[in-house]
Amino acid sequence: MFDNLSEKLDKALHNLKGHGKITEINIAETLKEVRRALLDADVNFKIAKEFTNTVKEKALGQNVLTTLQPGQLMVKIVKDELTELMGGDTEDIDLSGNPTVILMSGLQGSGKTTFSGKLANFLKKKKGKKPLLVAGDVYRPAAMDQLHIVGEQIGADVYSDRENKNPVAIAQDGIKKAKELGCNVVIVDTAGRLAVDQQMMDEISNIHKAVRPQETLFVVDAMTGQDAVNTAKAFNDILNFDGVILTKLDGDTRGGAAISIKSVVNKPIKFIGTGEKMEAIDVFHPSRMADRILGMGDVVSLVERAQEQFDEEQARKIQKKIAKNKFGFDDFLSQIQQIKKMGNMKDLMGMIPGMGKALKGIDIDDDAFKHIEAMIHSMTPDERSNPSKLNSSRKKRIAAGSGRSIQDVNQLLKQFDQMSKMMKMMQGGRGKQMMQMMQNMR
Repeated sequence: MFDNLSEKLDKALHNLKGHGKITEINIAETLKEVRRALLDADVNFKIAKEFTNTVKEKALGQNVLTTLQPGQLMVKIVKDELTELMGGDTEDIDLSGNPTVILMSGLQGSGKTTFSGKLANFLKKKKGKKPLLVAGDVYRPAAMDQLHIVGEQIGADVYSDRENKNPVAIAQDGIKKAKELGCNVVIVDTAGRLAVDQQMMDEISNIHKAVRPQETLFVVDAMTGQDAVNTAKAFNDILNFDGVILTKLDGDTRGGAAISIKSVVNKPIKFIGTGEKMEAIDVFHPSRMADRILGMGDVVSLVERAQEQFDEEQARKIQKKIAKNKFGFDDFLSQIQQIKKMGNMKDLMGMIPGMGKALKGIDIDDDAFKHIEAMIHSMTPDERSNPSKLNSSRKKRIAAGSGRSIQDVNQLLKQFDQMSKMMKMMQGGRGKQMMQMMQNMR
């Protein structure tokens, strides 16, 4: 996420290292590089220029504290301005109304239908809502099927009417259906086009007038850069939408849309999509995103994701097993499953301060745990419960059954042993200290 932009900003701010204070002379080259980095990320030229002018004005007006180097002060100023440019404060979704009506808009291919499902899943699991998905795309043949598949995945009701070709009537009927089913949120997935056209705008405008949604959200592909910002402006002129959703932030994102869009349409980014799974949705926090762009990581979001997957009852059972030296491979496997649910592995690693730079050019496969799972599944239930029974002949059988080598099996046993020891440490004072630190980060 934003790897190229992060690298270029890091190089630009590195130019101030070694200087005793910030002056108009030594800041000039740094800001030139910052502006170039923003332009390369497809940020609008005017916005990039205004951004660097603001940073320059604030930097020259501040004294460098004895505890800070000029480069550190510049990083803070750039971080604060990036945060402000992307919206400043985190914006919540409006869930008033009975039912709450959320209208999804955007071009075809932006991930609108998939994100409708992600949003329904988010509201169901984190807000305790009962959502109904409404299939309002009457043009794309697979759109209704896709929404039904998504609804099945997350356990949410879906309303569609294949005989009706009037999207306004479908949206209105969907709201009636929601009331019948006792659903308190209606998410209307509308048709997209390959480009903005008058027919599309008239249609979405008519739906908007008919259902009067509490939230109108514009879904945009983050990989399209400045084009996304221009499309958002065209939609906002017609709909006056309430917020933006950026999808595909797990891809090769240049960053221009995330940085520019708030400044152009004056509407907040409310959610981001970070992967293909239905759980791959995050509330957009401008400050945290600025940290990540500048290579500072995002420990708070990492802790929050971990806590979302944390099962207290299961944790208590594992604690008892650790205390009795009965922690086995079934427990190890359940821990792996919880980590996988947290999201894209490279995205998670990038949340750790300093790791973004270290991981540059390294591809972390989301199936990194697959060979470990294969080896564990090749064990008998008795072997999983009693790893000490794994002698050389059993290891050979496990290696053959999982398509791995004896060395891989030995490596797994070593990893298991290390994790067991670490979890024992977590039972003691060190673990309590770490948990306290994590709570303080929130």
